Amino acid sequence: MLVNNDSLPQRAGPPLLHDPAPEFRARTTMGDRALSDYRGKWLLLFSHPADFTPVCTSEFVAFARAADRFRTLGCELLALSVDSLFSHLAWIRNIHDQFGIAVTFPVIEDPSMAIAHAYGMIPPRAPDAAMVRAVFVIDPSGLIRAISWYPMTTGRNVGELLRLVAALQVADTYDVSTPEGWQPGQDVILPPPLTAGDVLYRQGETGTDWYFRTGPLPTARRRRRED
Repeated sequence: MLVNNDSLPQRAGPPLLHDPAPEFRARTTMGDRALSDYRGKWLLLFSHPADFTPVCTSEFVAFARAADRFRTLGCELLALSVDSLFSHLAWIRNIHDQFGIAVTFPVIEDPSMAIAHAYGMIPPRAPDAAMVRAVFVIDPSGLIRAISWYPMTTGRNVGELLRLVAALQVADTYDVSTPEGWQPGQDVILPPPLTAGDVLYRQGETGTDWYFRTGPLPTARRRRRED
């Protein structure tokens, strides 16, 4: 059963990027959890259509194996489906028995679908209450920074979600962007020049044009110039 969710906003569609993530408090496989419990941390909130289904099981095995890598990034995992707490517990035990994998992150029960509706996880024309595979990356201030949606038939790439969180953190910390396929440790896209003089200076750099400059993270770049 959900706890104190009367104030959850009801909306026809999902919240958008940079919207505050809708607050909730709910029962999970690791006790009650509220969204506010994660303030000050990155959070990957993800839904799955149903317990005891093969695609969802493959994802949970991958998420469980990658949980420590998310924690290294300062990012917590929080799963959700409309199944009951007892269904979640039985499924987690089955995953442990079948695959030898311990699920070390909470799984929310949402039988009233209050959280699912607040996040727009159940489309208005959906044939049943099974949610799509939604992911919301929420930053330490409680804002939604990335959203992805997958159908029931297609499993997500956990490695890509790790990369996404790392890219968001790098962009925030160093005021840079990340190119296609970027991986931690690779060159980033540096901010473009904002003055005419800087444009002319940047044209003297080799390998890039003034509007598309790549290089190491700014701290490494400064150290290199000092050397």
